[in-house]
Amino acid sequence: MYLSKSSIEKVKVCMSVQIDSLVSMIILISTLVFLLIAIELKDLVKSTIALGIGSALLASVFYILGAPYAAVFELSVATGLVTVLLLSAIGMITKEGTK
Repeated sequence: MYLSKSSIEKVKVCMSVQIDSLVSMIILISTLVFLLIAIELKDLVKSTIALGIGSALLASVFYILGAPYAAVFELSVATGLVTVLLLSAIGMITKEGTK
């Protein structure tokens, strides 16, 4: 069976769109999972790390949606700065009964 170049190109584009939508769906679901984990965890350090990972995944969602400036801002401020500030604040907390 002979396929013309145009039909082969159409198949490639169709497969590319399916793969892109699959990757986007996986990133969105993993973002949701990590952010829900960050809410539910009782350990503050693990929760903060899950929040940082969720924010990094959210930045990739912004980039996929065509907002590179929002992605860079999310990656630098929410993922980097907020995660570091939360981890340093958690490190400064003294546990009850220890001095």
